[in-house]
Amino acid sequence: MLRLITDFDGPIMDVSERYYRVYQFCLEEIRRPGQKVQELSKAEFWQMKRERVPETQIGMISGLDELQAQEFSSLRRKTVHTEPYFQYDRLASGAVDALLKIQQAGVDLAVMTMRRVWELDYAFKQYDLGKFFPDNRCYCLSNDYVKTRDIDDKPLLMTRALKELPVATDTWMVGDTEADITAAKKHGIKAIAVESGIRDRSQLKLYQPDFIVKDFSVAVDLVLEQALQLTETW
Repeated sequence: MLRLITDFDGPIMDVSERYYRVYQFCLEEIRRPGQKVQELSKAEFWQMKRERVPETQIGMISGLDELQAQEFSSLRRKTVHTEPYFQYDRLASGAVDALLKIQQAGVDLAVMTMRRVWELDYAFKQYDLGKFFPDNRCYCLSNDYVKTRDIDDKPLLMTRALKELPVATDTWMVGDTEADITAAKKHGIKAIAVESGIRDRSQLKLYQPDFIVKDFSVAVDLVLEQALQLTETW
């Protein structure tokens, strides 16, 4: 059995608008009355996020002083995963077609995400994505989970998934961050990094995934192509 485990934000959901709206809100909240700030364009902001520019540095580039930038960073962390902002998430281009393609090919499909249960349910209902991921193929954080770092938490999710899921002959992981690549490599799973999420190519290359591709659609085509080649060699 061929299995594909995919991250959610990045491959399937485009979160850039949510992150940018939170940036705008935090900048407005932290600036002093009459203080001049330089709001970044969405493209400028998102590129900095993809390059892993620290939040405090983004704050200072936007015109905040050092203390304000720390407050800005703290407020952003508290705000970015709150319900009012999830409405700004959008489906990544071609993601649903790719999900349909891999489902129709009979591939065992699972999702593995640092979203909490309610956050994943919100998106499933908003975009009717539950039909692709039954409950026993959803790996996310409980609503009361105390997060540490994604790069530590995601391998724990992978460990749990591999204990619970039926044995597969071949497994692939698709994701857009170092946490996805690390979780896959720790368990000897092939990792495909996509450039459609919150890390740019230079950041993804640092963690040496097996492949780096444009987006989820290309990743799905790659998995199916590799599976076909494997079948033909037999």
